[in-house]
Amino acid sequence: MSLEERVDIHNKQGKVNQTSTICKHAFSDLKHITPLVFIYLLKECYFHGTFKATKKFRVLQEQVHLVLRNDPQPGPATFFIQCLYVLPIFDLYCEGFSHLIISSLRRFLKLETCSGDSMEAKDLAAQLFLDIVGGSVNHDERIVEKIVEVYDVQLANIDKVMCLNAKNNCRFDNAKEFVEQYIFGLIESQSYMAAVTLLEHFSIHQTGQSFLHRMIESRQLKAADKWATFMGKPMLCILVQEYFGRNMLKNAYDIIQKNNLRHEFPDVYHKYKESTIKKLAEKGCWEVAEARTKSNRQLLEYLVYLAMEAGYSEKVDELCDRYSLEGFLNGKVPEASLLENHYLHLNELVVEGVVWVDEVDALRNATSHFEGCKVVGLDCEWKPNYVKGSKPSKVSIMQIASEKMVFILDLIKLFNDVPDILDDCVTRILQSPRILKLGYNFQCDMKQLAHSYGELECFKHYEMLLDVQNVFKEARGGLSGLAKKILGVGLNKTRRNSNWEQRPLTPNQLEYAAIDAAVLVHIFCHVRNHSQTAEGEKLEWKSCIVSHMDNKKTKKGSRKESSEAETKEEQQQLS
Repeated sequence: MSLEERVDIHNKQGKVNQTSTICKHAFSDLKHITPLVFIYLLKECYFHGTFKATKKFRVLQEQVHLVLRNDPQPGPATFFIQCLYVLPIFDLYCEGFSHLIISSLRRFLKLETCSGDSMEAKDLAAQLFLDIVGGSVNHDERIVEKIVEVYDVQLANIDKVMCLNAKNNCRFDNAKEFVEQYIFGLIESQSYMAAVTLLEHFSIHQTGQSFLHRMIESRQLKAADKWATFMGKPMLCILVQEYFGRNMLKNAYDIIQKNNLRHEFPDVYHKYKESTIKKLAEKGCWEVAEARTKSNRQLLEYLVYLAMEAGYSEKVDELCDRYSLEGFLNGKVPEASLLENHYLHLNELVVEGVVWVDEVDALRNATSHFEGCKVVGLDCEWKPNYVKGSKPSKVSIMQIASEKMVFILDLIKLFNDVPDILDDCVTRILQSPRILKLGYNFQCDMKQLAHSYGELECFKHYEMLLDVQNVFKEARGGLSGLAKKILGVGLNKTRRNSNWEQRPLTPNQLEYAAIDAAVLVHIFCHVRNHSQTAEGEKLEWKSCIVSHMDNKKTKKGSRKESSEAETKEEQQQLS
């Protein structure tokens, strides 16, 4: 295997980038290659490569793993110890190449039953450990940790080397005390993972809870978990209690699961499950939350309570019917009714009607209505898909709102029945320069529409768009948060991830969909009539209008082109 054959690296276009040739037999026969020359050649390979650093590392790791079979002298494990002694003189390359050769050796030793020089290499690794700790060889604690692990250096090896060096009396405790002193230094410098790894490797049981507290307070939780696991069940129980006391339920739950401690901490386990279900419900992921209950009645009752609290009546009925929870429902109904006034309702927006559009006449009537409007609000809904790697669902409905009316277009049915008419009608709205279209994070909807209905021209080009979220600085809480900021009350988003492909939609789904489009118009009217918010934030909405946008796939790194200026006539029409 020649260096020349293995170092040529392809660029992104698949062409080979030529590199200078460095001795054809350099890596094919290591009998007469010194560690210094080997590291130099490795550096040249890295220097001339064209991949990014991570890819270079992987390519070189493969190279080093393969050349270990090419008879390095006196043996692969010993040869690499000598390399580690040499590496500090390579300065910037030292740390990366040290990790490189140690990881390659680890892989090599897993595949080879015996490297032929493993016993001698252990003692040399113990000597290297002493030299690094003593300061005569410069490597950091992560390299020390890997050397000890890969070479399986034991206290007996360190004690043997210490005796040979005549630095201490030939007693086993001297090696242990030496290692403990080094580990305590790591703890003081807060290098907890390296300290824990060495404590575990040398079977040194550090007692007391203060060490555990220090790791948790420093947020080095992997080190805390590793150390508690090494110490055994009593320390694991203390760790769970510490996590629970700090309301770190996920961490406590993970320890319980990994170490089969559910019977010791049933309350912690259940509380974590409840917190997970609550977070999913707050995001509107009701189907996922239901799956997480695993049909546990107590958790199902909690999920029903959350649905009642959110005013999601059809979800309450659905869960109670499916799991026979009627008795629980009767005892909790009065509590849920108190929460109906927490969210904005459609009648508060003075909307005169919500029209379902799934046939030609209704579609044409809607188009005629909007062609007489200066401003409309837009939104879309589609069925959530929780399967990783699967394609997103098709956009199911599109809501278009004026100040008084909301039309909800059944895109799936209209596309199947009258695609040409749908294309023409929606084009007259979306591509009209006389109608200002309002959205909230509408680029996401645009992308989804183009993906769902790529055959239609209406979703490939837009005129006069205003993304309302761009008018406000540091907007929090999404559209609901913005509505609360401007109108004084937020939106109930619990139905956001419901099944939008079911027909007919429930009355609550229709209201949810209508509100999302209608509230955009009402927020805009407030913005248009006020120069600043109640907090004194200046509102500049005209400069946020995008008068032209193409919804086409672009190359990575490029931006969608849009005209930056609007004509004075357009601005005057909207004032």
